[in-house]
Amino acid sequence: METKPRGKFASKLGIILASAGSAVGLGNIWRFPTETGENGGAAFILIYICCILLLGLPVMLSEFMIGRHAHANAATAFEKLAPGKKQWHWIGRLGVVTGTMILSFYNVVAGWTANYSVCALGNGFNRMSESGDPNVFTDYFNSFVTGTYAPVAYLIGFMLLTHIIVVLGVEKGIERFSKLMMPVLFILLLLLAGCALTMEGAADGLRFLFQPDFSKIDPGVVLSAMGQAFFSLSLGIGCLCTYASYFKEDVNLGKTAFSVAGIDTMVAIIAGIIIFPAVFSVPGMEPTEGPKLVFVALPHIFKDVFGGLPLLSYLVPFLFYFLLVLASLTSTISMHEVITAYISEVHHLSRKTAATLVTIVCIVLSTLCSLSLGAGSEWTIGGMTLFDFFDYATAKWMLPVGGFFIAIFAGWFLNRQILWDELTNKGSIRFYGFKAFLFLLRFVAPLGILLIFLNELGWLAF
Repeated sequence: METKPRGKFASKLGIILASAGSAVGLGNIWRFPTETGENGGAAFILIYICCILLLGLPVMLSEFMIGRHAHANAATAFEKLAPGKKQWHWIGRLGVVTGTMILSFYNVVAGWTANYSVCALGNGFNRMSESGDPNVFTDYFNSFVTGTYAPVAYLIGFMLLTHIIVVLGVEKGIERFSKLMMPVLFILLLLLAGCALTMEGAADGLRFLFQPDFSKIDPGVVLSAMGQAFFSLSLGIGCLCTYASYFKEDVNLGKTAFSVAGIDTMVAIIAGIIIFPAVFSVPGMEPTEGPKLVFVALPHIFKDVFGGLPLLSYLVPFLFYFLLVLASLTSTISMHEVITAYISEVHHLSRKTAATLVTIVCIVLSTLCSLSLGAGSEWTIGGMTLFDFFDYATAKWMLPVGGFFIAIFAGWFLNRQILWDELTNKGSIRFYGFKAFLFLLRFVAPLGILLIFLNELGWLAF
């Protein structure tokens, strides 16, 4: 089904950074602090880490094994590993559709981060704060996201940047970008964390993050932690499966999975170190501010904390929102690659042609998602705007279903010898705990995903 040899990652470092870039995104820097703030802080983080180890890693390894063994895009991989079993073939195709929908509305939010980065670069937030209007940042956010032209222009620019990197290919585009941008992302994280630790509320913020109050744990918190683990690691879409199809045969899948999960978790926790000391530094600000924390609450915080320090009041907001741009870009690249690889290989198109088709389709869908928040708000599906519908359909239905069946496929259908060969590189390296891994993959991970699915649908009452 391939028209030419597929690309390969050139180095093991490139593999880890590209795979970590696929996982690291707004889920770490935006959604993780939101979930942590709404679910009690440190106790939530402990459960989240357990979910990464017991549920996330087995499913991640499954995607790695399926992708590398098949050496094909996420959809074709299942066809190659289950020939004649058409009931499995739709799993990969579901990932392609899911990736298209997520990329379409995620690109809208990515455009918001780009706008905020540009606004901060131009000292826009400081000028806004001079008005003295307490609602100025709320009004700015609402005005921008409901606009007709500006948000569309930003999302188009963001998608075109993603397109250029994907067209360059695996080694010259994705790997080279990841080697450059991931270290920059980490440097920005550490710089901002250093600034946060100098804030007045640093001690309270760190206590909230690292001193667990186990009385706050209930079944709802556990389910939220499981859902965040799968969302953060980008499981169930096919991103990691597609990237693994470019792995060389000597790559240690176990070490790679642990490295990716470790980097992803570290980024999320450092994001918490940046945000919560800032939150506790402003009287009346609560960690339960929710999703508006990043786009509405943080500009207020930056103004109040750094208002008397002209350089920091300019630099910190710009660095933070530029960090969001980088995190968004690593994720949009991985989702774009899933769809591009599928179209290129299945329909025998050049990579450039396939990527161009993906970019055009996603720009159209992203534009419709953006307009649905403003001028096209009357276009609803089940009472939801197109933006909200894409978010709802993927997060509450398609991602859990995809992750569940990937675990079932790898744990129950895939030959155990294939699992062993992929985990040990055909016996050349050691993999400890194979039976424990199988147990987690066959029973614990599917049950955990099923509980997430039922909770997201509101069928579990806690």
